[in-house]
Amino acid sequence: MADLWMPGATRLDIGDHAPTDGGPAKAVPHITWDLNATALRPLDLVPYERLSAYFAGTGRGLAPHLLWDPFTGRITQFVPATSRSKSLADQAGGTRTNRAGSVVLQIEALFFPYCQVNGRTYPRLVDTPCKGWPQINAWCRSWGVPDRWPNGDPAHAVRDERTWETEAGWYPHKGVPENDHDDPLSWPAFTGAPGPGYEPFPGVEFFMAKGKPALGKTSPIFTRMGQRLVDVGCGRYQVGPGPRLGQADVDSYEAWQRQYNAEHHKGWTGTALKWPPGPETWDALKVPKS
Repeated sequence: MADLWMPGATRLDIGDHAPTDGGPAKAVPHITWDLNATALRPLDLVPYERLSAYFAGTGRGLAPHLLWDPFTGRITQFVPATSRSKSLADQAGGTRTNRAGSVVLQIEALFFPYCQVNGRTYPRLVDTPCKGWPQINAWCRSWGVPDRWPNGDPAHAVRDERTWETEAGWYPHKGVPENDHDDPLSWPAFTGAPGPGYEPFPGVEFFMAKGKPALGKTSPIFTRMGQRLVDVGCGRYQVGPGPRLGQADVDSYEAWQRQYNAEHHKGWTGTALKWPPGPETWDALKVPKS
């Protein structure tokens, strides 16, 4: 089961919890952008403790889920994963940006362009050590956020509201409807996924329809998934696998989740072993792209 509070993060619960609206799981990266520096005029990075105190105090109305220091790997979490946070502008009417998903995990990286740390200047977030990023990426993936940018990566994002409402993934602040910020400008590459030759986790909603398995839905991904389930000894097929999702696919994948659970001593029980697939077992299955 996914952790409400990210393992390894400092918990600073501000108590302002409220549910999300459901829908595709999302993560939204930001940078704090506290100061405006330039290549000719770099400025010292704002202390982590100051930003942490701000989000827990006078800035609680803008607090994200996580404040992340990419230079040291320190992370502070202010609200649990299933609560909305408040780092996005949300206009009256339309999509409720901070709530528009089963989770909308918001991460503020302590960074601004041309910040200076220990005498070195960092033009982009990706130029920093990015310590702690693999753990953040894995935690978001555990909540069903796939490693993809549906509205475009941080350098090229567009604010397509239809995509935002219907597709799971990572949305830079620049790619969120009703917002006008252009951050984070860059973001580290996804980590720990099975590799470029494998199908990335398509999100929980890909496998479901109205809260139930999307039986009858067709996709070549289901064929390749079924073939891998047979390869690992979990196939429960009389005929197939094929592109149309059927009960045999559901039974086979649940068998795979039980096998993975036992082999890796996860201790999962109940719904954690049931359909739909989750990102951890999906990545471990290594479904080929074609």
